[in-house]
Amino acid sequence: MQRLKDHPHRFMILWLCLGIFLVLSMVVVGGLTRLTHSGLSMTEWSFAGSFPPVNEEGWNAEFGKYKQSPEYIELHSHFTLSEFKGIYWWEYIHRMLGRFIGVVFMIPFLLFLVLKRVPKGILPSLLLILALGTVQALLGWFMVKSGLVDVPRVSHYRLAAHLTTAFITCTVIFWVVFKVFDHGVVPRRLAMKPLPVVLIVLLLIQIVYGAFVAGMRAGLIHNTWPLMDGALVGDMVTAMDPLYQNFLENRSGVQFVHRTLGLIVAILAIYAGWKAVSTGNTHQKLSGKWLIGMVVVQFLLGVFTLLMAVPIVLGVLHQVVALLLLLAVVAYYYFQRFEFTPASETSRSGA
Repeated sequence: MQRLKDHPHRFMILWLCLGIFLVLSMVVVGGLTRLTHSGLSMTEWSFAGSFPPVNEEGWNAEFGKYKQSPEYIELHSHFTLSEFKGIYWWEYIHRMLGRFIGVVFMIPFLLFLVLKRVPKGILPSLLLILALGTVQALLGWFMVKSGLVDVPRVSHYRLAAHLTTAFITCTVIFWVVFKVFDHGVVPRRLAMKPLPVVLIVLLLIQIVYGAFVAGMRAGLIHNTWPLMDGALVGDMVTAMDPLYQNFLENRSGVQFVHRTLGLIVAILAIYAGWKAVSTGNTHQKLSGKWLIGMVVVQFLLGVFTLLMAVPIVLGVLHQVVALLLLLAVVAYYYFQRFEFTPASETSRSGA
């Protein structure tokens, strides 16, 4: 691979890497917003954004709006203005960071476009990133809206859509970084193997169920491992009828899927990483090591987060490392799918 400082598209690569960092930061702030129960503190949404209150009158006006929400009426009627400010700021930072990310993507994108510095074939991927970012913003409000009517909590389905879209957006950016970095070299497409694809699909399902667990606060029950309160399958896992509803609406059933699928993903990822390290080329070995490291850390984080009933620090770390693990799986897939030979070598060999 070419060194970054000598790469003709290094500024685009740095821009995309900044995007990955910002999405990771958004995942951190989003996790803190959720775990501090701050997500419903702002009851209005403006695409253009807004300034926070700057005086006591403004704060009282915002607090007055919050007092009309189901969350205040049912859960936080004891809140003082000072306590309200504590949850308001997390949600405000979360929203403003989202808008900042939009600006960071849009302005350089337009500059690259005007200056004709977009590599051939990359434009559709950049447009996809922008589209995903827009969808992510709309899903954020769609999620919050579900907690402002009748029930003071967001739909776990909408939370899953919001979080999974963020993860997919970051994954697409990461993929484009590889494509831009390798622009100008000739890839040899390797035979498709089922394991990388299976691993990506299972991990995405696991991420969705992680969001279900978060949205339903299912991590606050069955805080034992490897057994669920002394049983392989907890008594409440199949309490609902019909059976499938347990794995969508039942907290015990959702946690059972998440903890069981987590073990399956860990075993498959370690096996895949070991094979890459044992038999792969240089890039495959590196991706295999990253894959093993990330899945071991994530699995241990998941176990300790459950055992300790989701402390804020571990909850946020578990969410962030889930994204890093997804990127590791994508890197593993990329180097299992493509092998690169510099274009100059290809020309010489055919001469």
